[in-house]
This record gives sequence, C-alpha cells and structure tokens, in this order.
Amino acid sequence: MPLTKLPDAEAQCAELAELIRPQLQANTLLVGIHSGGAWIARRLNELLGLGGKIGLIDVSFYRDDFGAKGLHPQIKPTSIPFDVEGKSLILVDDVLYTGRTTRAAINELFDYGRPACIKLAVLADRGGRELPICAQFCTWHPELDLTEEIVLEPDAAGRLQWRRADHD
Repeated sequence: MPLTKLPDAEAQCAELAELIRPQLQANTLLVGIHSGGAWIARRLNELLGLGGKIGLIDVSFYRDDFGAKGLHPQIKPTSIPFDVEGKSLILVDDVLYTGRTTRAAINELFDYGRPACIKLAVLADRGGRELPICAQFCTWHPELDLTEEIVLEPDAAGRLQWRRADHD
C-alpha cells in the first residue's frame, strides 16, 4: 500500500531524542551512518545536549554486497574522534531495512575497539529484515511496497525531510 503522507522528520528527531534521553549513560556516544544517520546524529547531539563530538561512519568497504554492487560513487570519510573501548554507543541511521548496513557499521566499529554496548536508533523501520537486527529506538514503522523507498534529505534551509522514491 503506497504511503499517502510522510511524517515531519524534524519532529521525528525530537521524538527520537525523547525516547533515548531516559537511557543515556555518562559514557554514551553517538555514531551516525552516512548520510542520513549522520544528519540525525548531529540533531540528536544538539537535542540531547550532549555537547561532545559524534562519530561518523561510512560502511562502503564493510558491506557484504561490496563485490556485487561495487563502490558507492560518493564515499564519505569515517571519523571516530573518540575511544570506543568500553563506551555505550548509539548507532544512528535514517532507515532500517534488511539489517545489512547496521551489520556493516557494527563490524567497522569493532575495528576501533570493543564498546560496552551498541544500541540502534532509527527514524524509520520498514521491516524486511535479512539479519537478526532490531532498533531499540524508532519513531516510525512505514508499510511500503517492495518497489517503494523513503529517502531522508535536507531541504534548502537544512531541515530534514522525507521524500518517496521508487526503485526496481
């Protein structure tokens, strides 16, 4: 069933922050997956008043379909400006679907050390899991056809917004 109305992504970020707030620990750090998760992690850092640096991760080289799909044309640098060893991490992404991006991000994070725990925060969980991955924090469970896709992007003013896209 096609989506008829998309939620306000900025309001979702605020809702996600309130879901996370009660579970914050003193050593909690945010790591956003490029690109949508990085945008959301920046928003969450502000909304939660964490004030610290956030990690940014590009999973291109860690994907299990790298051989089949090749390299994404716009690779972003991974930047983890803190020690992950023993820390409580919240991995942030825009959409959770098959779980493969999350798995790749976790693999990459372990190259930087062994965190105490990793929790997943997403704005949208569209189902369709191929791996045993779940989000501890989520604001939306859209029902999408297999050919439908939702894409998070900033508008001209930098506000996050959703748009629909079709794929084959």
